[in-house]
Amino acid sequence: MSFDYDLFVIGGGSGGVRAARVAAGDTGAKVALAEEDRYGGTCVIRGCVPKKLMVFASEYSGMVEDAQSYGWDIQPGAFNWDAFKGKLHAELDRLEGIYRNILKNNGVESFDQRATVVDPHTVELADGTRKTAKHILVATGGWPTIPEFPGSDLAITSNEIFHLDELPKKMLIVGGGYIACEFAGIMNGLGVEVTQYYRGAQILRGFDDEARGLVSEEMCQNGIDLHLGTNVLEMSKEGDQIRVKATNGDENLFDQVMYATGRNPNSTGLGLEALGVELGRKGEIKVDQYSQTGVPSIYAIGDVTDRVNLTPVAIREGMAFVETVFKGNPTSPDHDLIPTAIFTQPEMGTVGLSEEEAAEQEPIEVYATSFKPMQQSFAGRSARVLMKLIVSKATRKVLGCHIVAPGAGEMIQLAGIAVKMGATKEDFDRTVAVHPTMSEELVTMKQPVRSA
Repeated sequence: MSFDYDLFVIGGGSGGVRAARVAAGDTGAKVALAEEDRYGGTCVIRGCVPKKLMVFASEYSGMVEDAQSYGWDIQPGAFNWDAFKGKLHAELDRLEGIYRNILKNNGVESFDQRATVVDPHTVELADGTRKTAKHILVATGGWPTIPEFPGSDLAITSNEIFHLDELPKKMLIVGGGYIACEFAGIMNGLGVEVTQYYRGAQILRGFDDEARGLVSEEMCQNGIDLHLGTNVLEMSKEGDQIRVKATNGDENLFDQVMYATGRNPNSTGLGLEALGVELGRKGEIKVDQYSQTGVPSIYAIGDVTDRVNLTPVAIREGMAFVETVFKGNPTSPDHDLIPTAIFTQPEMGTVGLSEEEAAEQEPIEVYATSFKPMQQSFAGRSARVLMKLIVSKATRKVLGCHIVAPGAGEMIQLAGIAVKMGATKEDFDRTVAVHPTMSEELVTMKQPVRSA
């Protein structure tokens, strides 16, 4: 049977675009891609990229004070949200153009509309057109969700935060994951009065306890009004503001309320279940180690599979898919020991196991040091940083590395290489320290602070 295409990709985010480009460019496959929103997906349009630019913008407020401490006669000015927002959107438009060109230059045909799956080899576009393909790849990503409660429609999500007409004076952020914590830091740095509610006992669940404890402490020191064990009961409109009643008895008015309490896979209404593609409890598409669904011609990658929801992982899964299906080289994406950065303020970088996870598996030694870094200390700041290694007693391998410090994301990328290679504590010890730096502490810690 002949098909219109060898591959039809649904979703123009980082994973889908990479898979389409490599399949078309490297193997000469005939490829089409459909995207109902903007090319570049969550990361480029409403995630990592605009968020990191907002992190940069928000950090300048503290730099002015620091510069004065270092002898510079610099006076703080006001932050102009409109000027920044204009530049931000121009940059996102530029990046979206690059994604469109990547597809065009590799001969991928693209459709700017929603696509659904009709049968194992047919997709239907929003205008009713049907296209056939030997293989279908679903890369539709995830979408933020807001729980249902009285007044929940008044809340925004991280999607809308980049499009606010004006910067709120007072803002409530609900959630304790990295998106909530990053935006709490961003808005606080931009001069917004930030309150954060999280229903759990400590923010950043799943990360190393000591590291998340320090991030939490520093966020409070920076002026974020963090309430743990707290959730919203109901919200109502009051003039231009939102009245929020909380479980801890508080009742406050805010200009904006942002919910960052979870994201769900974007799999609704794609027609998958009718074909026998299995979906999980959150709507995640169930796939095997080669990203193949229960329907052999249909594959899925990225956040819609809810495996490891990170952009570079979606890209890896896309590459592994092309290797497997188009290059005859069955390749399973490697989800082990993925270094990650959380752009909270202070920043956190982590790779491998937390102290708690490692201690459950085997006897370990913990090497950790917390101190005031020279740059901040000289400027009169009390901010602390943390360098921490989790080491196996049996093999001496470094099982986890956790950094809370300015530039932690940059540091963890390099530490991640060592940990991925299976470096031992002695390998770290044999490495000469780069002085004076914060990260030299990773190779100069001689005595464990505790064993578990």
